[in-house]
Amino acid sequence: MFERFTRGARAVVTGAVAHAERAGADAVAEEHLLLALLDQEDTKASFAFRSLGIADLRDSVESELAEARRRGGLSKADAEALAGLGIDVTEVVSRVEQAHGAGVLAGDQKDKGWWAGRRSFTREAKSALEKSLRIAVGRRDRAIGDEHILLALAARPGVVAEVLADHGASFTALERAMFPAA
Repeated sequence: MFERFTRGARAVVTGAVAHAERAGADAVAEEHLLLALLDQEDTKASFAFRSLGIADLRDSVESELAEARRRGGLSKADAEALAGLGIDVTEVVSRVEQAHGAGVLAGDQKDKGWWAGRRSFTREAKSALEKSLRIAVGRRDRAIGDEHILLALAARPGVVAEVLADHGASFTALERAMFPAA
């Protein structure tokens, strides 16, 4: 599948690996793909980010992703669902961090020292890349571009799609920004 990626899409994947390495993450996750997309310039995805105002909100996006990591990867919707069952996620996180240290649920353990070789991709990140292929095929595009990766991230349920939507970048809004004739 990687051979069908455009230069921009390949840059997103390698950028995501770099983000994961800098964060000390065990694997490349969807959030790393989003951060790599935000790094891109002069692409369809960067145009969509600029037109929707996301490009100026990078700090806010990163902050929401960090907060979700702190919650152990739970989205706000997940936390609200648990609250409906009487489980206060904020309280659970606080107690776990008191007992085991700040960031323990986020997996913030930089400089593990044992890692050598390539970073693997999480199941969700792999699924997002596969979804980008399906989106490209559905649009009858011959190659998978960064725009397809962005749409795939917005289409999949979870933290990244929630963060994008919270910043005005729902799947529909992104699709309209990148493909106005669609």
